[in-house]
Amino acid sequence: MRIFFLLLKTVVFLLLLGFAIKNSDSVVVRYFAGLEWQAPLAFVLLVFFGCGMVLGAMASLGTVARQRREILSLRRELRGHERSGAQAPAQLA
Repeated sequence: MRIFFLLLKTVVFLLLLGFAIKNSDSVVVRYFAGLEWQAPLAFVLLVFFGCGMVLGAMASLGTVARQRREILSLRRELRGHERSGAQAPAQLA
């Protein structure tokens, strides 16, 4: 199975490398106020894909933090029930 995943990673890397080599033409990204950025197409796509990943991760941070707080609260509640001698609530199936 490890060999299969290594082979799959190698194939994906080679496909992306081929894409980057074939799309090495420069493109111009224009901003407001006449600002421009000129770079190879593959690099521009990589930068914007990375920015999208970062923005997506930042957007999910609120949900993750809320869930962690809820888990901590539930663990404290469970420890309190265990210490007081009460049985833990039955899990729903």
